[in-house]
Amino acid sequence: MLLNYNDSFKLSNPNLKLSLRALRSNPQMPRQTQKRKKSKHWAQRHLNDTYVKKANQSGYRARAAFKLEEINTRHKLIKPGMRILDLGAAPGSWSQLSSQITGTHGLVVAVDLLPIQPIKNVQFIQGDFCNTDIQAQIIVQLGNKAADLIICDMSPDLTGIRITDQANMENLLQSVFNSLENLLNPNGDLLIKVFEGQLLADLRKSLNSLFKKVINIKPDASRKQSREFYLLARDFKAA
Repeated sequence: MLLNYNDSFKLSNPNLKLSLRALRSNPQMPRQTQKRKKSKHWAQRHLNDTYVKKANQSGYRARAAFKLEEINTRHKLIKPGMRILDLGAAPGSWSQLSSQITGTHGLVVAVDLLPIQPIKNVQFIQGDFCNTDIQAQIIVQLGNKAADLIICDMSPDLTGIRITDQANMENLLQSVFNSLENLLNPNGDLLIKVFEGQLLADLRKSLNSLFKKVINIKPDASRKQSREFYLLARDFKAA
């Protein structure tokens, strides 16, 4: 019996048929394996992250608290007695830090589509902040007044496709901009997360038309490989 190269290879590799059979029955297997490896790598990096460890030690719900802490130290955003609105607040670390600084004479209202475990001195509203009924609830919780500061660390569900993620982020930010007239005091401030990309110039242009000053900020607590940074818009020019 004559064997060609392929026959010989198969006989010397008995697991190959099994592998090929498994691949035919599940063509997504290599992609799934890759995702598992990425997930494992992310989990290991997350657990070893300095800011994650600091958050656990300090009782914050996420490492993002240290981004806000750094920005606040540098720009003196949050003051005792302020009314603050935290959009896309889950899991709540920005609200935690804000309420610690504003104190008992301040007001912090957190809004998110997802539920949030109670936070001391923080009022939580579950819902879409674009909804007029939700906006009315926000004003009531803020003492029938608009906010002095709006903070927003939310982002859309990421696809990994840069132009798609950037477009989704722009739509989300535009929703925030559209709500400012109802939710932010004249001369109030806005701190909002953005991603680097081609649409950034348009976002800055929109903010420059609404505020007197706009500042780019990349906190040290942001991961180096992340495309995120923050825009701090100061002195809202209400109509």
